[in-house]
Amino acid sequence: MSARPAPTARRIRLATELRRMRERAGMTATEAARELGTSSGQLSNVETARFGVSEDRVRAMARAYACSDPSFVDALAAMAIDRSRGWWEEYRNTLPTGLLDLAEFEHHSRGLRTAYTAHIPGLMQTADHAREVFRQVVPELTPPEVEHRVSHRIKRQDVVYRRTPVDYSAVIHEAALRMQFGGRATARRQLEHLLEMSGLRHVTIRVIPFTTGAFPGSGQSLAYGRGPVPQLDTVHLDQSHGPVLLDVEAQLARYRTLLDRMEAVALTPDASRDFIHSIAHTL
Repeated sequence: MSARPAPTARRIRLATELRRMRERAGMTATEAARELGTSSGQLSNVETARFGVSEDRVRAMARAYACSDPSFVDALAAMAIDRSRGWWEEYRNTLPTGLLDLAEFEHHSRGLRTAYTAHIPGLMQTADHAREVFRQVVPELTPPEVEHRVSHRIKRQDVVYRRTPVDYSAVIHEAALRMQFGGRATARRQLEHLLEMSGLRHVTIRVIPFTTGAFPGSGQSLAYGRGPVPQLDTVHLDQSHGPVLLDVEAQLARYRTLLDRMEAVALTPDASRDFIHSIAHTL
């Protein structure tokens, strides 16, 4: 008997939202199972993403829990219908699960806002820059592991180049722009690549220069993904032990405010482009 495939990040998020919906209704799992005509065990399997759930079942659960937000219910139903497994699945036995979840998060986002202090955002890195980043990972990666991660990172960038690209906004600190990963030539090509990307209609780059001094969120690397409805937004934090995805409303509100304040102290997109060009010119 073949093993059940691991649940995708999207299925886990659907399961989490269904559990939260039940809890907001003030219903126990036993009460909800009785109302839905199922067992507590089956409901638990759905709420922990061990089992998938159909569109009809999602709508039945929304009715049982008296959810009055049709847009939210429609978004959850759409998540139940789409059970496709994306290109990142080819890396499931090669890369950490967190990197697969990151690719899936970006793929399904309707808009992305990011902020980085010491690194160029992954969606904007050249292959040479990314390769040097992965060579510095601790514990050290083997050459094949480095190449797998570079390949995965470059494929993630499809979200900004596909036929219907995601709207992408990045705040980058001057420190990241001056980090010469791979040497001067690689660093110059990386900055030139940023300038090219800044010319895309759906891409916005803002730079925070050293002269700004202290600012909210300094030292953090984060990405905020807009979902089909605000309740399905997601925050990605880039931690040393791997990516972390957050989706609790209080956390979402905190990071929206943080990004707003970081963008407010950054240079304008035009001034940022000139700033990047001036650094590239020195290399």
